[in-house]
Amino acid sequence: MTRAVVFAYHDVGVRCLSVLLDAGVDVALVVTHTDVPGDTIWFDSVAALAARYDIPTVTPDDPNTPEFVAQVAALAPDFLFSFYYKLMLKAPLLQIPRRGAYNMHGSLLPQYRGRVPVNWAIIHGERETGATLHTMTEKPDAGAIVAQQAVPILRDDTAAEVMRKVTCAAEITLHRALPALIAGTASAIPQDLTQGGYFGGRRAEQGRIDWSQSASAIHDLIRAVAPPYPGAFTEVTGKPLRILRSRLRDETTSTTVAPALYCTPGGCQVACGGGGTLQLLELELDGVALTPAAFYQGMGAGPFAL
Repeated sequence: MTRAVVFAYHDVGVRCLSVLLDAGVDVALVVTHTDVPGDTIWFDSVAALAARYDIPTVTPDDPNTPEFVAQVAALAPDFLFSFYYKLMLKAPLLQIPRRGAYNMHGSLLPQYRGRVPVNWAIIHGERETGATLHTMTEKPDAGAIVAQQAVPILRDDTAAEVMRKVTCAAEITLHRALPALIAGTASAIPQDLTQGGYFGGRRAEQGRIDWSQSASAIHDLIRAVAPPYPGAFTEVTGKPLRILRSRLRDETTSTTVAPALYCTPGGCQVACGGGGTLQLLELELDGVALTPAAFYQGMGAGPFAL
């Protein structure tokens, strides 16, 4: 029987671990994370899935310590898999599995290597992303590609909506590639890293809207950081305003005045400094969720300087 040690977290971790279990892989150990108090946990639990199958589960602060490496080595796994596990795995761990170490990444490598690839892809206006199964090296997301599955990014998709598609793509990718991995017949194509970029994690403060940009660029930011992520934000009359969902009304119309928010009983719009008009669909003013109609009733028509 094929034996694996699985490092996993998030929905991708749950669905890919499910693929291994469905295929009869002996998962000797699951390594996951303890949920951080205060974090918004909007995804399924790898630990809960492992518990249903009586799989030993651990949450080390550092999986690369000599003691933990020895613990994994003692299990003599054929494979090591990483499915949205948040910590880097170093060479001593990657050298343990007899038949290789593999990672599932949430982009079409070599594009968007690194952290939060779905969010970055939306911010840059991409119309496609996906999931990639690749061999693991110490350099993140740089190993040879075993399999990929693309998914579309629709014009108004939020990051959470695209993440659900990527989760499905990851499951399909692993399900398709696993038989060849187990049989020892899988091939892997080296990446050309000159064709893609590496991106770091994002911070909540990077959600501040620059209204001098185009309506299209601002719309991409809003949907890339929409809840459950921290959200795009600005200020109106000195109060914090989060914009949770938007729609492009016009991508090309330019404005010769400073960007401002205008409201009517029918909705709220911004003529953006970089061109185009953005309709605001879901708002949160000073921590209170408001419809555009409620914003108009409470604040008036504007214009409100941005």
